[in-house]
Amino acid sequence: MPPPLRTERLLLEPYVPADEEDFVALFRDARVARWMGDGPLSEAEARALFGRVFTTVHAQGLFDVWAVREDGRHVGHAEIKRTDETGGHEIVYALAPAAWGRGLGTEVAEALVAHGFDTLGLAEVHATVAAPNAASLRLLGRIGFTHVRDITEDDGTVTRVLTRRAG
Repeated sequence: MPPPLRTERLLLEPYVPADEEDFVALFRDARVARWMGDGPLSEAEARALFGRVFTTVHAQGLFDVWAVREDGRHVGHAEIKRTDETGGHEIVYALAPAAWGRGLGTEVAEALVAHGFDTLGLAEVHATVAAPNAASLRLLGRIGFTHVRDITEDDGTVTRVLTRRAG
């Protein structure tokens, strides 16, 4: 289980079974999911993914994943994991639309980067972002990520790979 992470306004802590409805709602919300994987999940897919957090990710210690909370309310999802696409560890985060526009994404991303450098001992962390996701690209640029390459997906869309180095 990953350790809890705290920011000025947020608590990132391991998921608990009671988070299932909030998790499902987040991954099914088209405004959020348009930037994650292949878009919104069906309810069954979202529930299966949530189940794998416990049966696979936590059980096998595959990577660190957290529920993001503000004042005790679930407002998002965060993780850091090794990926083949980046050849290293990638940060992943998503916030519910009600949490957008208040700098919470910056807090989550910074917490994940700090965890990668300070706890996991990484020399660099990566992020992959759909080229049209200007808000995430700006956020990551503000906190020291630089664009290193593009990946052209099978459907012709472009994903940007960004990296931040320790130090």
